[in-house]
This record gives sequence, structure tokens and C-alpha cells, in this order.
Amino acid sequence: MILHAEIKGRVQGVGFRYWVVEEAERLGLKGWVRNTRDGGVELEAEGEEETLFEFEKLLWHGPPLARVTEVRARYHDIDKNYTNFSIVY
Repeated sequence: MILHAEIKGRVQGVGFRYWVVEEAERLGLKGWVRNTRDGGVELEAEGEEETLFEFEKLLWHGPPLARVTEVRARYHDIDKNYTNFSIVY
């Protein structure tokens, strides 16, 4: 299953992408994360449904300096077979 999420708020310049990679790896998820031009962060994570739900809840908190105001999450019942979780530019 895939989670595609867009995160808004103070999420750039606070280590959010690095935190996402750390949390995703801790949960055994694969995928990618990147900054968006509008100041947000976008990600795609692949894993078990229950784990993705847990990950989505974590996204509302982020690292200590982040201030998340919105998480738009969409789930897709497909597999992309990512090999790791990485930051893309």
C-alpha cells in the first residue's frame, strides 16, 4: 500500500525531511520525501496499511522545530517496490 502525503506549515528549514527519513526507516517503510515550491513537504511511503496509518499520525508532529498545520493524505492500494527511503530533489 502507498501513502502519498502533503504537509503544510513550518516544515522547511527545520530538518523535516531528515526526520521523515529517520521515522520511515524506523517503521520499515520505503519511499521518498521532498520539499515543494510552496514551502511544504511531499512524500510517498510504501508499507503495511497499519504502519502507514501510524506514520501519518507522526507527520502531524514532525521534529521539534516544525509546526504542522495540515497533512493531506491519500492512500493507494498499489505497490511500487521502493528499495529504500530517500530525500529527492
